[in-house]
Amino acid sequence: MQLALSDEERAFRDEMREFFTTKVDEDIRRTVAEGRELTKDQIVEAQRTLNAAGLAVPRWPVEWGGQDWTEIQFHIWHEEMERACVPTPLAFNAGMIGPVIAQFGTEEQKKEFLPKTANLDIFWSQGFSEPDAGSDLAGLRTTAVRDGDDWVVNGQKTWTTLGQYGDWIFTLVRTDPDAKKQAGISMLLIDMTSEGLEVRPIQLIDGGHEVNEVWFDNVRVPGENLVGELNGGWGIAKFLLGNERVGVAPSGITKRVIARIKGLAEDRFADDPLLRARIAQLENELLALELTTMRVAANSLDGKPHPASSVLKLKGSELQQAVSELVLDLAGPAGLGSGAGDDSDLTEWERAAGPIYLNLRKASIYGGSNEVQRQIISRNILGL
Repeated sequence: MQLALSDEERAFRDEMREFFTTKVDEDIRRTVAEGRELTKDQIVEAQRTLNAAGLAVPRWPVEWGGQDWTEIQFHIWHEEMERACVPTPLAFNAGMIGPVIAQFGTEEQKKEFLPKTANLDIFWSQGFSEPDAGSDLAGLRTTAVRDGDDWVVNGQKTWTTLGQYGDWIFTLVRTDPDAKKQAGISMLLIDMTSEGLEVRPIQLIDGGHEVNEVWFDNVRVPGENLVGELNGGWGIAKFLLGNERVGVAPSGITKRVIARIKGLAEDRFADDPLLRARIAQLENELLALELTTMRVAANSLDGKPHPASSVLKLKGSELQQAVSELVLDLAGPAGLGSGAGDDSDLTEWERAAGPIYLNLRKASIYGGSNEVQRQIISRNILGL
């Protein structure tokens, strides 16, 4: 693979870099840089800024806002956005339900939902996980029963990230209880203002509110909100999760953190060869991950994510956690107590270390746990 950028690619990189560092609100970028939680308004504003410039959903079909870019250009777009501390387009919209509707939706669904999804006029939530159906997603028990032209939905979803902001939720439901687990699942699009739908916050250990439970009590859903074929939800879920895993290896963010480590700990490098070796190993593994990301994306052009996307999910989460562990080690004992009580006397370095480390423990769980990814790799790639 050619690693050096062509003149055209360097010009494209400079264009992206100039846009991200001058057109996106500086307060939003500072919030990301400091590791603080974005508000809903900031998430929406950032994506609308990108969408107005045609940069929010470049991997969508061109007729729905996508770009006819090369894989190198897609990679540059993503890396420069992360490098500039610009919030990446909301994954539930840009990387999950948008591609699903573009691939499986009716023309009416595409016209109704895709423009609003790209512009974040609809803030989507993901209704997949349940208390007894996390990594074993096929074990879900939320039901949808046909009643006239409508579906009536009952059940519970959990770990619904940013569900407190959601306008609509794309939901996997069991529509054939007599079929084997994978065969009896469908996908519905559900308005979160529907009668009988309730969002309940889950309090995190650091006091934050990022995830939620969503309860369905005889929620009526119009029949036309079924996505794809009846009982075809498992195939849609695999398509969606494959796309999610391609985008779950945030190499730009990881590179940004490593660069910051180098800047803040510069005085320690000269006297600590083990620290230099640790950084070098992380950078080498990150380069390998970047190259693999481009290869996987290049082999997913037929609309079917490559099974090697599980490699990205596995290695990407491991690298995120390894870098956060390095940050915590460098912060020392003070970093362990950050995020709890009055930490106003801590440095920015110490204040960020603990929350980032703890939060990234989830990286090896969401999108399918790393144990599940190893099974996928062994079966679908290695043929074991």
